[in-house]
This record gives sequence, structure tokens and C-alpha cells, in this order.
Amino acid sequence: MIMTVPACGSPPAPAAPSDHGSRALLLDLDGVLLDTRPVMRRAWQRVQEVHGVALPFRDYERHLGREFGDIMERLGVTDAEAVRRTYEAESVATAHLAEEFAGIVETLHAFVAADWRLGVVTSKHVDRAAPLLARLGCPFATIRTPAGAGRTKPAPDPLLLALVDLGVDPASAVYVGDMAVDQESAARAGVPYVHAGWGYGQPTAPAPKTVSSPRELLSLLPAKQLVEGSTV
Repeated sequence: MIMTVPACGSPPAPAAPSDHGSRALLLDLDGVLLDTRPVMRRAWQRVQEVHGVALPFRDYERHLGREFGDIMERLGVTDAEAVRRTYEAESVATAHLAEEFAGIVETLHAFVAADWRLGVVTSKHVDRAAPLLARLGCPFATIRTPAGAGRTKPAPDPLLLALVDLGVDPASAVYVGDMAVDQESAARAGVPYVHAGWGYGQPTAPAPKTVSSPRELLSLLPAKQLVEGSTV
């Protein structure tokens, strides 16, 4: 789904920005932009209560990054649509438990100031993603969720469709994720990948560039593009 949120071998290495053409920074949501684990944990507890699902949250958590229906299939959960409705309703009700990661908003605005285009590629459904992203107050030019066209991660489709939205080539973009499916999706799309070390998962081989905090993403920007007086 395309949506605008109001203002705010080895894998290929992120290329240094040039003076020609547009650049794009694409980001996952859960574990990259916002710490939504408390929300997901509460939603899964509600699923356990309502549907008698005995699987612990850790079993759900290890599949993060995949679309909800895909996770349910992998877990062998029946009546997946009813479970989805319960999970999503509780997620919306407890969305206030999510917190932005320190430095993420300032970092995103630094990229905007450097004329990068921002996009979000997430497996979270749009009804749950939109309110969370609006809280960040950042000008995301596109958001791709499972409600849109194409296959979901780890397929390359959502990344490529986001870049079509932005008019940016894969080689001129970077995708920041925190799960193995993010890394696989980027590799299949030909998009340089950066692993968010503050997130929920571990990178896989071949080892990608990893940053330990949102502010370290600023290393993708040449010093001349940093805004004078910036606090990030």
C-alpha cells in the first residue's frame, strides 16, 4: 500500500551518495523505528486467552519480519483470520506501549535535510502501522505493507515497489532492517542492506554492515551533507 504519513558473495555495500540522482533510505518498522515488543507481547497474550493458543510469545517472536498469516502457518495455528482479528485489535488498543528508539527521529530528519527520500517497508498491516508511524512526525514518502501489491518479505517485491514509488534505483538506496527476512529481501532486490543492531534479530551470512544505534546511520551521509548545528 502506498501512503504518505504527514511530517514528522558479500552483500553490496552502501554506496557513497553522489551529486547526481536521488537517494532513498528504506526502513523496517518493528525493531528499527519503534520498540513495539511490549505491544506484540500483550497482543499475543490476548490471543492465548481468547483462542487457547498455548505457544509462548518467543515462538511468535522468532518469526518477526514475516506477514502475520505466514507466521500463523509456520506455527500451525488454525483459524488464523480470527486470531489475526484478536491480535490486531489488541495491538491497536495497546499501541501507546510502543516507544521510538533514541535518536531515530533526529537521524531521519538529517537524511531528509540531505535530500534523501524516506520510505517504510514493513510486514505490519496498515491499520497498525499508520498510527505508529504518524507518531514519529517524519515525512515518509511511501509506506509498503502487506495490504499492497506483490509478495511480502522475504520476497523482493515490497522493496522494489517502494523504490518505484520513490523513483530511485536499487543501487541508490539502503534498506535498514533487523531480521533475517529483511536481509534476504534486500539481497533479492539488489538493495544494499544495513543491519540495525538495536533491533530484535541477528544478521545472517554473508555478514552485512551493522550499526549499533540509529545515529550511526549518519555514517552513510558525507560530512558535507550534515546540517550545521545538528544535534545528531
